Parts: sequence; structure tokens; C-alpha cells
Amino acid sequence: MKKYFLLLLLVALLFVSSCKQQPPAVKEAMPQFNNQLTAEEKAGGVMTPEIMWKFGRLGSFALSPDGSTVLYTVTDIDLKSEARRTNIFKTAINGGNSTQLTTEGGSSPQWFNNGKSIALVNKGKLFTMNSDGSGTKEISGISDFDAFNVSPDGGKIFFTKRIKLDQTANEKHNLPKANVRIINDLMFRHWNYWSDFSYSHILVASFNGSTVTDLKDIMDGQRFESPTAPYFDETEIAWAPDGKSIAYTCKKLYGKADAVSTNSDIYLFNLETGKEINITDGNKGYDRYPVFSPDGSKIAYQSMERDGYESDLDRLYCYDIKEGKRTWVSKGWDFDISNITWEGDSALYFACSHLGTSQIFKTSLKGNSVKKVTEGVHNLGPFTLKSGVMVSELTSMSMAPELSLVDLKNGSVNKITSINKTIYDNIKMGKVEEKHTKTKDNMDIQMWVIYPPDFDAAKKYPALLFCEGGPQSSLDQFWSYRWNMQMIAAKGYIVFAPNRRGVAGFGQAWKEQISGDYGGKNMQDYLDATDAMAKETYVDAKRMGAVGASYGGFSIFYLAGIHQGRYKAFIAHAGVFNFESEYGATEEIWFPNKDYSGPYWKNLPSYKFSPHLMVEKWNTPILIITGANDFRIPYTQSLEAFTAAQLHNVPSRLLFFEDECHWVTKPQNSIIWQREFFEWLDKYLK
Repeated sequence: MKKYFLLLLLVALLFVSSCKQQPPAVKEAMPQFNNQLTAEEKAGGVMTPEIMWKFGRLGSFALSPDGSTVLYTVTDIDLKSEARRTNIFKTAINGGNSTQLTTEGGSSPQWFNNGKSIALVNKGKLFTMNSDGSGTKEISGISDFDAFNVSPDGGKIFFTKRIKLDQTANEKHNLPKANVRIINDLMFRHWNYWSDFSYSHILVASFNGSTVTDLKDIMDGQRFESPTAPYFDETEIAWAPDGKSIAYTCKKLYGKADAVSTNSDIYLFNLETGKEINITDGNKGYDRYPVFSPDGSKIAYQSMERDGYESDLDRLYCYDIKEGKRTWVSKGWDFDISNITWEGDSALYFACSHLGTSQIFKTSLKGNSVKKVTEGVHNLGPFTLKSGVMVSELTSMSMAPELSLVDLKNGSVNKITSINKTIYDNIKMGKVEEKHTKTKDNMDIQMWVIYPPDFDAAKKYPALLFCEGGPQSSLDQFWSYRWNMQMIAAKGYIVFAPNRRGVAGFGQAWKEQISGDYGGKNMQDYLDATDAMAKETYVDAKRMGAVGASYGGFSIFYLAGIHQGRYKAFIAHAGVFNFESEYGATEEIWFPNKDYSGPYWKNLPSYKFSPHLMVEKWNTPILIITGANDFRIPYTQSLEAFTAAQLHNVPSRLLFFEDECHWVTKPQNSIIWQREFFEWLDKYLK
């Protein structure tokens, strides 16, 4: 149950077109991409599910070498046809009007040739164009790849591409119409896809701006992947400044060993000699995201210490290539490191979830201090730094991702894009407020409270507890295109989202407490936060509900057995209902081995927290949602929960998506998700 809002994966999904272009003669079937608000939507003046699909969605971005201009992509979605269109824009870092560089599609823009040229992807092919968008031409020698990156000197390029190494059952038996899988080991499926015996490999080639030649697979014959599953994030691969080496992340384990371990490593591959060394050999946890220093002498990276624990402290490490020595740079810093970026050869910036927001921090290689660079009720990151200029993604619960300029001298953050200005000009956002309350064991709980637009403190409102997923994820100033706090508030609900025990951003001990204690202190945190909100004069304590997904879905199933009448309605999306059956059906076995303390056949005390053991106490209406292609928390968990609710005569409904996974990503499916969500809540809380 990793972080429910997996932004990198969702952004990747945005770039996958879900429908083919129709012949020009069939004009009524052509997507129009008219995402202007209707007169009715403007008159309504608040967020709706339909408006959510009219947002332009920020994708990747790239800052020019001189730090003057930033390229970025925006994806538009046509709700009727479900077609997606991604194009490239550019803007000066001081803001102003953006310029659209492509109209026929384009993604993953990257500067090269000292900022004079741009490389981009369109329909699985590589193109280049001039910095003003003119002179577009296709690059020969490569197609059907996943990601690319031009070397700093511009003379080489790498691609990631799936390489087939083994036969399927159909191929083995030469029976093409057969539909069967022959499985001999674990990790035969992952998150939302079945293994097809192909592996993501790194291919390196010469590049002259027009042609790709001398393509070489530096992982030839290996049944391992880089970037690693399930995110396949190309920032797990990095060029050396001189273009002679590549550092890449790989988990060189297979089958059962892969299923029970998180031990990924970083490999330094010399393109001239073919020699490869494991620079993190001996560390048993995740090692990921290598970043070369500007002089090429060092590699900074993220590192977790313990094997099998995906939520261990993410530390900043540095490897000295000449000396072969590793240094824990962030030692003493108790928060997770991400998005490491060098300033010169001796200082580093990083993003960090910190006390309910995500900010940018700075430290030196000496590691004797960490300085907080930014402040504010927002999330910052990912970010990029060129020529002393930093551009970062900027998000809040009231604003979809935009680009911002971060002043490194005073920490100010200034938005430089306005992708969805027309929408914001016509709808009202509710106030987002930080609150604190005490738990029964006298711990301080921070939570975000989101109020309806035009909130009137003299009135009483129904209220919803939002249960975060993860469980060890961050609950900060996120923006979601389905679990959207402003949209829920716009329906007349006060939403409160507590940073209960187990979430990131409040120190490692707070995050780590939850393992083996799913039904313990974090559940009491939810009840204490609910009781505190029920005392507010503007909350109707008789009309409170609780909603959540992934670990949040488990939380709903568990709260249903212990809430003692606090809530009048529940919604659980993709939650664990039965620890024993989930252990035997999930794929990343390291997760339950850590968070349940081990397999069910060892009769461990943590299994007492399985919600299925408390169904006799269920008496509150519950909507249960799942997708058939969810392999992390298989849909059968939701089927078990729905069956139990029905047999106990609990008002219940099952929303089952045959073509979705752990998330609901298709536009029309999502609209149904949202409509059913509010229909259920309105029925029991209004």
C-alpha cells in the first residue's frame, strides 16, 4: 500500500492516448478538446467532477542551460471521447505569456545543443526542433522506446526500452490462440500488469542531432529492469557530465527474492571500457536516484538502510568515485530526502515532506546542518536548478500543479505559469486551515481542514474524516484529480485530514510506529480528531462520515467495527479487508512481511487487526470501490467486504471497475466514481 497518490505514475498515464484518430469524414467523432466552462458551470461557481476534467494538466518541464526559459507540457482531456492531447509550451522564468511550441503533440522536452535545440517525443518517436518550435524533424534509428535523455555533451543519448527475453506459453507451445500463463516463480504480476517476460533496459547510442547510431544495450541478457518497477522513473538513471559513464538504479533480484526484498543498488557503467561497479554494494535497502556532481567526481543519491522496508528513512548519501567512499551526508536529519540537486560541487538542495507541507532544503557535503529554504502552505517539487536559477512545481489543496520560480536568497516562491487561470477566475475555493488537537496519549496531531466555499460559521455542516493511504505516505498540500479536497468541500462538506501516526513528514519514529499496529494508535488518532471536530459549533456531529483509499480503505473497514456511532456513512476504496487472504494474493511480499510482521501462518499478534474479524459490529452504510486490475490490493478484498456487509444486512453498495487498477484513471469511469461517491454521502449525511 504505497502512497495512494502516485503522481509520477499518474502523469505517465496521462501521456498514453486511449483512442485512435478517426478518419476526417467522421467529423462528429473527432475530439474537440473544448474545455471552456459552460455558462451553467460559471453560474454554479464551484468545483464539479466535470470541471475537474477541464483542467490542463502540467507534465514534465525542463529549464534552459542559461536558466532563462522553461519548457513544460500540458495535457488536455476530452471527456466525451476520452482522448488525451499533450503539447509543449515555453515561458520566461520571470513569467508573462507562455508560447505554445507544438500543436500536433509533443512530450518529454529536453534542451540540447547549448539550449539552441529541443528534443521531444511524439507517438513513440524522437523529434528535434529549434528553440522557437520551428524546424521539427524526426530522428532516425530508434522508435517505440519509453524514455530518453541526451548526454550533457550532446554526443550520446540513452533510451529505455522493453526487451523480450523469454517465451510466453503461446510461443513455447506454438499455439497462438491459447490464453494461459505458465508461472514458476513469484512476482509474476506487479501493481497493474502481468509479466510478459520483457524487461526495461537501458540502450545507449551515438547522437548527432539527426540520427541515432551504434545502439547498445548495456544490460544485454539481464532479466532485471532499469528504471525499476512499478514506477519506471527515468530519473533513476543519470549521465556523467563528460558523457562517458552512466549511473543507473537496478534491483538485480528475480522471482521470490525480488518479491521479499527492497534491495536495489546503483551501478556505475563506463561506456568506454564496459566495466561496471556497484557503488552501493552492502547496503540492503533501496538505493535510488543517482545525481552526478558538476565536476563528475561524486554521485549523490537516496538510500534506505533496511531490506524489506519500503518506508525506511530516505537518506542523502554521496559516493566519491575516485576514493570509492560513501558518506551519509544527511546524518541526523529525521525526514525523507527527495529530488537531490547539486549547487556547485559541495552543496546540495533537496525537497522534503515536512510537518504537513513539502519544502526545499539545503545542506553541504559536510552535512553539519540543514537549512530550510522555503516556507508556505504549499508543496514544492520536483524542481530543477540551472545557472543559479531554480524552477519548481508548485501545488496546494487549492491549486493544481503550476511552475514557480524559487528565489534562493530569500526563499520566496513566485508562480510563473497560469495553466488554469480561466477556471480559477470562475469558481470559488474553500478556505484551507491548519489545526492541531491532542490525542488520548497527549500527542499533538496536525490536520488540514477544508471548508466549503462561502462557509458560514453560524451554520452547521456535515463533516468527513479523510483517511490517508500509504500507510507511510505524506499528507501535505497535495492536489488530486479524484480525491480532490476542494470538490468535496464544494458539495457542502467540511473535510478534516489528520496527520495520524504512520504518515511521513513528522519524523521517522512517528512514521514507523504504525508497522504491526494497524488497529492501534493511528486509529485512536482518527477517533480523537473526529471527537475534536464534533465539538466545533459549525460541525453537525450527527452527520459525520469517513472516507479513504488504499490504507485509507483499510482504515474505513476497521473504523466500521470500532467507531461506536461516530459516523453515519463510510466509503472505502481499494482497502485491505482480510489480512490472511491479502497476504496470499498480493505481490510485493516485503510489505506485509514488514507491516504485518510476517506471514499469517506464524500466528502473529498483528493479524488481530484484520477488519474481517469485526464484521459482527458493522452497522453503518458503506460504499466499497475496487478495480479488477489492482494486484497490490486485489479486488477480491473488496468483494469479501461487500459480501460480509450484505450478509449482515448493512446498507452497502459495490462499485466495481473492470478496466481500472488501484486508481481510477479513465475520465468517464472517474466521473461515475465521483457521482456515486457524492450520491452515497448525500443520501446518508444530508
